[in-house]
Amino acid sequence: MDKIKQVDQAIRAYYHSQDSVSKDLIEAILYSIDSGGKRIRPMILLDLLEGFGLEVTDAHFDVAAALEMIHTGSLIHDDLPAMDNDDYRRGHLTSHKKFDEATAILAGDSLFLDASGLIAEADLATDIKLSLIQSLSRFSGTFGMVGGQMLDMKGEGKKLTLEQIQLIHTNKTGALLAFPFIAAGYIAEQDDATMNQLTKAGRLIGLAFQVRDDILDVTADFEALGKTPNKDLLADKSTYPALLGLDKSYEILEDSLNKVVAIFQKLEQERAFKADAIMVIIERLRLHA
Repeated sequence: MDKIKQVDQAIRAYYHSQDSVSKDLIEAILYSIDSGGKRIRPMILLDLLEGFGLEVTDAHFDVAAALEMIHTGSLIHDDLPAMDNDDYRRGHLTSHKKFDEATAILAGDSLFLDASGLIAEADLATDIKLSLIQSLSRFSGTFGMVGGQMLDMKGEGKKLTLEQIQLIHTNKTGALLAFPFIAAGYIAEQDDATMNQLTKAGRLIGLAFQVRDDILDVTADFEALGKTPNKDLLADKSTYPALLGLDKSYEILEDSLNKVVAIFQKLEQERAFKADAIMVIIERLRLHA
């Protein structure tokens, strides 16, 4: 089973589930969905569920799809002229360049709002769906990703402290990467101790992902990134390499990933968790200095 294709199919099924109000809007939404991406957030969720011994169902793909919808919507808005003002994403023209700015804004709006509807319709217990929708809102909205984006914009052109950078990225990038860990715990109905370990792992993966992204922004080219390199440098943003240097940034990345590995090794021993699949994702986040 190709999980990425199943996630994309779940998104398409949602948008084709009833007569559309605007075919132009759905075209723009699916353009950004179909523009590629590793689907790392949905894959983390699905691999964790299998690690807990669950057989992945259509309902689980719906939750994973909803998460990808939020992420894709955030990328559409991130690239707008008022935000990062980028022409390319995932190697393709950004939504506002392919269509127009108003269409891109509305496509992002739809993806943000439709995600909760997709989870609400999933074949899961009502209390689990309520927890998932509440958490996704918390992690993606004012108290998570969007709040972090606001801090990021306000921090441009300023020399921020490490603590300020960490606060930005814990929310802007880390929150939506932490969500699949929490969501897997809810769906697999894990106890508080396991939920605490999943929460720690999610936060560490969020940190690792941002540090990795900061490193790649100054070391990789357009072909590798699929977007314009050195954007943070040109926007005068404070990043881990800018504040700490590349060597220290590599250290933070490795240390964070090593701590996540330790968490899942412990879960393997204490909870009979099958960590093979999630370990593959963790190892793929490593970079070689």
